Amino acid sequence: MKVTVLGPWGGYPKVGEASAGYLVQSDGFNLLVDCGSGVLAQLQHYLSVEELNAVVISHYHPDHIADIGVLYHGRLIQSKIGKELPELPIYAPPHDKAEFKRLSHEPYTVAKPYKEDEELTIGPFTITFLKTKHPVTCFAMRITDEQTSMVFTADSSYMKEFEAFARDADLFICECNLYSHMDGTAMGHMNSTDAATIANSANVGTLMLTHLPHFGVLEELEDDAKKYFDGEVVLAKSGLTWER
Repeated sequence: MKVTVLGPWGGYPKVGEASAGYLVQSDGFNLLVDCGSGVLAQLQHYLSVEELNAVVISHYHPDHIADIGVLYHGRLIQSKIGKELPELPIYAPPHDKAEFKRLSHEPYTVAKPYKEDEELTIGPFTITFLKTKHPVTCFAMRITDEQTSMVFTADSSYMKEFEAFARDADLFICECNLYSHMDGTAMGHMNSTDAATIANSANVGTLMLTHLPHFGVLEELEDDAKKYFDGEVVLAKSGLTWER
């Protein structure tokens, strides 16, 4: 499994970068996890819009879905000027019918529902979901192929349930929108201590801090996390790759 960070920012992207987006690859299959602002431009550093096989969305905040319409345009244009492409499946929670419907631009993209209590199989990946604590309905996801597992918290305040959900994951991509002295409970976000505490209890391999804040010194997030977790800690950044 290879994971490439396309966008590490929460809320909005910094200049020339992107908000939430991660390219997950295994056995020749290209899965995009979240599609925030600027993600499509970053994606094309690694593969074309034609090569994308599927998308899975955690929730409907703009910093996680803003480029879905742009992705549809990319598939449409390439179908017109080149070989006609198959419908691109976009898996998403169906609870918000209006938002779910907007993901479909047939025959170029088609919305497909997932459910919290059901496994989803996409290409070589098996995905399970956990509802998080966030102002809108949001789902964390655990993605595995036959050899490797990664967990993406999406957006959430601290939940003890993450410990079992992330148990022994090779890669734990945890949102970290706040510094250690800040309480994100009301905002639906975690700080660096929250992320590291979960990583330690869950015995994960690598902790990747993401959904980063637009203020402060980011290296302080990493330094704080290392106080509570002895494994590898990395700050997400555009183009960062992890492979196992």
